[in-house]
Amino acid sequence: MKKIMSAALAAMMVMSLAACGSSSSAPATTAAPATEAATEAATEAAETEAAETEAAETEAAETEAAAEELKTVTPGKLTMATSPDFAPYEFYSIGEDGTPTLAGFDIALAQYIADYAGLELEVIPMDFDGTIMEVGQKNVDIGMAGYSPSPERAEVMDFSDIYFTGGQSLVCLEANKDKFPSLEAANDPQFKIGAQVGSIQVGLAEENTPDADIIQMAKVTDLVAELISGKMDAAYIETEVANSYAKNYPELCVVLEVPYELAGSVVGVSKGNEALLKVVNEAIAECIESGKMGEFVMEANDLANGEIIEGLIEE
Repeated sequence: MKKIMSAALAAMMVMSLAACGSSSSAPATTAAPATEAATEAATEAAETEAAETEAAETEAAETEAAAEELKTVTPGKLTMATSPDFAPYEFYSIGEDGTPTLAGFDIALAQYIADYAGLELEVIPMDFDGTIMEVGQKNVDIGMAGYSPSPERAEVMDFSDIYFTGGQSLVCLEANKDKFPSLEAANDPQFKIGAQVGSIQVGLAEENTPDADIIQMAKVTDLVAELISGKMDAAYIETEVANSYAKNYPELCVVLEVPYELAGSVVGVSKGNEALLKVVNEAIAECIESGKMGEFVMEANDLANGEIIEGLIEE
């Protein structure tokens, strides 16, 4: 009897163990896929984080390298030469308290470029031809004075991408506009035709009116003064600038549009400074794409219609 009971007990223990085994193995079978999925997710997250970290480190390294490459005349500053007689590009705007402040869309763009590069802007006003000389001698980092990318200037400076598309015009007194129905009519020895020293307008005068008496003057303001006084018959002036003067001096007339293939303004960059040229072009592209350049032009035109000074002033 004991043997039978022992056998029965043994059988019951075996069945109990088998049941326990079945109970413990079932969850293990269902849990395995979840564990694998969790492992894969963790692996993917780790790989993503590693990739993001690597990208951030690469970007930081590139930024640091670019900063090391970017060299300016004065460390930490972007030094710009300009000729403030060229509204709405650059001029002095007179505030309510009578204080003159450099203004114009060239000045606004220069500040944008400096901010983009993480530099402090330093503007040095001078005569137009002086700006070209200072950039050519690398005494300044950039020049901005409504430059057109002429082949002659390419010998002494590098050009940025075009940031503003303008044109060229012939200007005279409203009372004399009938004398200039065409550029051919202006090409006459009896006429005194003006252009700013060192400007592309000199070339336009020599190309379109070679027989006229061509007079070169240091400032656009000098040309305007000569026109108003009657000492000069006409002058070649950049269209946006000519329109600005015509608004402030109703006796002036923008009489003719002058054909010019290189219609557009660029920043003159110290020759060979590739890192700076790259930053300048990046800033210009961003400024145009964001719509800020358009805002700068409108703001400059509004200011140019107010009280202004064009030309150098004593500090």
